Parts: sequence; structure tokens; C-alpha cells
Amino acid sequence: MIKRFGIEFVPMDLYWRTTYYCIQAERLGYDSIWITDHFNNRNVYVSLTMIANYTDKIKLGPGVTNPYMVHPVMTAESVASLNEIAPGRVICGIGAGDKTTLEMAGVEMKSPLRTVRESVEIIRRQIVREKTGYDGKIFKTTGGARFNFKTADHIPIYIGAQGPKMLQLAGRIGDGALINASHPDDIERAVKLIRKGSEKAGRDPKEVDIAAYTSFSVAETEKKARKPVVPVVAYIVAGSPPFILEKHGISVETADKIKSDLANRNWDEAFGAVDSQMIDVFTVCGSPEQCTEKIDILFKTGITHFITGSPLGPNVRASIDLFGKEVLPHFKEN
Repeated sequence: MIKRFGIEFVPMDLYWRTTYYCIQAERLGYDSIWITDHFNNRNVYVSLTMIANYTDKIKLGPGVTNPYMVHPVMTAESVASLNEIAPGRVICGIGAGDKTTLEMAGVEMKSPLRTVRESVEIIRRQIVREKTGYDGKIFKTTGGARFNFKTADHIPIYIGAQGPKMLQLAGRIGDGALINASHPDDIERAVKLIRKGSEKAGRDPKEVDIAAYTSFSVAETEKKARKPVVPVVAYIVAGSPPFILEKHGISVETADKIKSDLANRNWDEAFGAVDSQMIDVFTVCGSPEQCTEKIDILFKTGITHFITGSPLGPNVRASIDLFGKEVLPHFKEN
């Protein structure tokens, strides 16, 4: 089995810095780059355009965008335009988004399953320049929405998923699935649901590239690796469904309190509530040896793609280098 490795960046830094990290990742042997789409940070497609111009072969795309903040017609336009700059290298990650952050912008998350499904259908129709409109329950377009330019390449669509129904949808219609989890038990469960969705749709489950989209941190020691993940874990806990929290012994009340503190920017309270158990459940972090062992376990669950998500480590440049030189060769050489 070919084991692929991706890396996620949150475009908080200046464009040149994120672009530099991506050049570094490509040279070290990563297979994909995912840039988050969030209104608090720099624009995802401006970031991707810069990165595309300074890389040669690595796949790249939004990871993930959502149809509540960005209409799927606009997402299709963006990835199709990006594909002209990086032909054959563009991928598109899309999901329902994070309820906590959507609420910050006054956006309500309605009918997420149908919304994501219709979005994927519209993006695909737009890319192949379907002449007729789309008549969905959430989205409607007319033939006039058709592009005035052609896209030569297929653009794979990866569906970000966590809940059972969304995971099965990813298996039914996705080119790939981005599992929003880090714990082996959660990922193993997710892989089974993705495969179930594929089989129900009459597809070969092997057609779906299954990626573990993890919160990741690597450093010389476990202690150094754990500190940077605390803010990320706070957001993950706040956005996790009750069944995931309860499964790992985390109370819904604790998660709700963290969610409220994040919404009100009470950072000390929100981050202070993150304990070692939450870190173990919602991240892959540690020394290179520990990370190698944990990733090896995750590949045994059936994933085909491992994505190192933020924060990456206490020092991004050093952590990318550490992963590329001490972790990646273990899998690429075997």
C-alpha cells in the first residue's frame, strides 16, 4: 500500500513564511499541502496561489473550505482557476465547517449532510461545464452559472468528516475523505463507516483516499511537543460531538464551558481547561520515535494518507525538518 503524507498550514503568518514552509515540505517528500479556510486568517486561495508558484509537484488545495461561508460555485471557480497555475496538482477539501466558528460570524449550520452533498455535486458540474442548472433543496443554479473557461484536469474532492453520516457520504461520493480525528479507535471506526458508504454506493472502497487529518506536534522530547497543541485541542473539544466526548470520558459540560470561553475570547480559561487526557485523545504528538509508532498504528486502521495538522510543533520550521528527516523515511523507505 502506498502511504501518502500531507501537511496543513493555517495562514496566520505572512505569505512568504507559509510559502517557505511549503517549499521545505515538498523537498522533504510530503505529498500534499492543505491550507485552512477561515475568516480570521489570510485568504486561502491567495495563499495557495503563492505556494503554487513556488512548488513543482506537490498536491495542494483548501483543507477545508465550507459551503456556508463560500458558495460552491465560487469554490469551483477558485479551484479551477488555481488549476491553471498548478495543472493536475489541485485538490479540494470541503466540509460542513466548525459550528463554533461559524456562529462567530452569525452563520447558522443547517442541514450539513445535504449541504455538503449538494456542494460536491455543484463543484463537479461546474468543473466539467454542465450546460444545465442545478435544482437542489439547498442550492439552485441556472445554465448561466456555467464557466466561460475550460478546466483540463479532474480535481479530486475530499470530504472532511467526523460524524457517522458524513463519513458514509465521503465513502459514497468523495474522491477522498479527511477524517477529523487522531485517536486510533476513532479513526478505525471512521474507516469502517467510509468503506460502508462506498459499498452501499457500489464503489470499490479502495477508490477513496482515506486521510487521517490530525492535530500534530513533533519535537525532540514529548514535553516540548505537548505544549503547542493546547490551543488547538481546546477548539477540537469545543467542536466535538457528544458521542465522541463521552466515549473518551470528557464531559459535555466541560466542552460547553471551553466553547463559551473561546467564543468570548477568554483564552486563559479555555486553554487552562485542556488536560493531558484531551491531548492524548485529540492529537498525535511526541518525539520522532513516539510519532513514528503512533502513525504506524494509524496506518494499520486502514488509512492511506496521514496529514500533519497544526500546530506541527513548538518551532514550525524545525518540526517540519524533524518529521521529514526522522519520521517520513520510516514509511517512505518501506
